[in-house]
Amino acid sequence: MEQAQISTLLANDMLHRLQQLRINASGRFTNRMRGEHLAAKGGSSMEFADYRDYVEGDDTRFIDWNIFARLRKPYIKLFHHEEQMQIVILVDASSSMLVEGKLQRAQQIAAAMSVCGLFASEPVSIYTFNQPQNSLPMIGPATGRASLPKMLKFVQGIESDQGGNQPPDIAVDTMLKRHRGKGVIIMLSDFLTYGDLKRTFNTLNNAGLEIFACQILGERELSPELTSDLRLVDCENDDILDVTAQDNLLDLYEEYLTNFQHTVATLARQRSGKFMCVNAGHDLDTVLFDQMRREGWLI
Repeated sequence: MEQAQISTLLANDMLHRLQQLRINASGRFTNRMRGEHLAAKGGSSMEFADYRDYVEGDDTRFIDWNIFARLRKPYIKLFHHEEQMQIVILVDASSSMLVEGKLQRAQQIAAAMSVCGLFASEPVSIYTFNQPQNSLPMIGPATGRASLPKMLKFVQGIESDQGGNQPPDIAVDTMLKRHRGKGVIIMLSDFLTYGDLKRTFNTLNNAGLEIFACQILGERELSPELTSDLRLVDCENDDILDVTAQDNLLDLYEEYLTNFQHTVATLARQRSGKFMCVNAGHDLDTVLFDQMRREGWLI
């Protein structure tokens, strides 16, 4: 008997494959709580790391008595510290995300990253911004596999018909009033905003959140075609721009887009984060299991 589809965002076979993957964080910003994320410093778990000399006050339970019996000198066993990594997912549902399937792709990636986090026993929180200031629908933090249905339901229900133009720096300020703990933040946005991205990234870095910036663009935004004069209307603030078809206009646009992506990538990487651009029209399987693994987002 065929299993019922768990979510409209991800096929069942994708969900199963995602359960085996983990978010590839650097481990700089994890918390002293149990989880599957392996930190760089020592601690307590079942995975042996090294030995050191015993000093007065050490817990005698960690003495290796086999070595003591041979060398008549006590050594303490050290273990890798398994820490709990907060996973925050911030979904941009502003008006500019409502074209070319960008919001749907953001929802799919948010769902995928939730699966990876929950199956790693890490706390996952999801925030979505598109409304006026101080409004930030969210769910979490939730942990464990049992939380998956409600997380998927929340992501699936992100509003896609109201729009809005809340800038990311305001959304981050509001989010941090509620959030506690260090870890990673996965930002899913086209980053087509008048907001201050440098301040946004600084605020997140100072809060102990490693930045994963995923820019989602449509096919026409990545490779536009211009065959006649156009009037463009900004869907977030109603600004009007008249465009005249000229031979070098597309070259200027491509140069601007490349420079803009370089700026966002630099802002993330200078803070030990990651940047990736996703084409909303590309096959989801390729994005999740090829691009995100190749660019070091998932392992």
